[in-house]
Amino acid sequence: MPGRPGVTSAIASPGSPNQGTGQGVSRVPPSALSGGNYGYGTGRKAETPPRTREEQPMTQTMTYRQMGMTERGQAHALFSQTMAYVAATAGLFALGAWAGHNLTGGVGIIAFIAAFACLIGMRFAARRSAQLSVGLLAAFGVLIGLAIGPIVTYYGSMDPRALWEAGGATALFIAGFGAAGYATRRDLTAVARISFWALLALIVFGIVLIFVQIPGGELVYSLLGLVIFAGFTMFDFQRLRTNTDAASAPLLAASIFLDVLNVFLFFLEIFSGERR
Repeated sequence: MPGRPGVTSAIASPGSPNQGTGQGVSRVPPSALSGGNYGYGTGRKAETPPRTREEQPMTQTMTYRQMGMTERGQAHALFSQTMAYVAATAGLFALGAWAGHNLTGGVGIIAFIAAFACLIGMRFAARRSAQLSVGLLAAFGVLIGLAIGPIVTYYGSMDPRALWEAGGATALFIAGFGAAGYATRRDLTAVARISFWALLALIVFGIVLIFVQIPGGELVYSLLGLVIFAGFTMFDFQRLRTNTDAASAPLLAASIFLDVLNVFLFFLEIFSGERR
């Protein structure tokens, strides 16, 4: 078996709720992805002619509504841009997986480390150069495809049907939990923090499974992984709604893509394990 599904959880998405590193790699704190201070004023009163008492409430209401619509428009634009990046990264991942389906384990490990480096580079490039950040995201997609390609090929040769089932289940999973996270008004930072520590425990459990044969251990590993990444998926999609900074789009796209990838690998293990 060339690799355990969910192994990419060791490089999970950028953006930890409580640390600079998380899900195994650098997760950028949500505050670093925010659009800055969301205050509506600069502290300076506009020099406008005096208004009557009847005019003032109407003017204040219209100004508030206009600001709210502007923020919603920026959030919608960020959502569209981020999902476009996710789709492009998925396409580059598929290209890399096709190119690397016959790679040896050593080359795959090198590609995995290089993908890790791209994620770290994105964290530092996000505020300095949007073009560099997008370029690193593209490189990450290709490199992680090269690293995961042999795993996908292994499962595809063993049970091609499992690939389609895992893909369909992943689409439903991300759509459901992503919509829930995007729609909820409850702050999910606590959920992300719990998911982060649970992920560390899952990585330890995965290492134990390498050396200790536990009946049903791989199924338990995959199911726990799905629960953990349900939390991360909801949190990442909530950041899409609460964020208005276009510079954060590549980092958010990397987070969501890694959510999708890990969920796919967990489902792949579950569906292929049913027929072994």
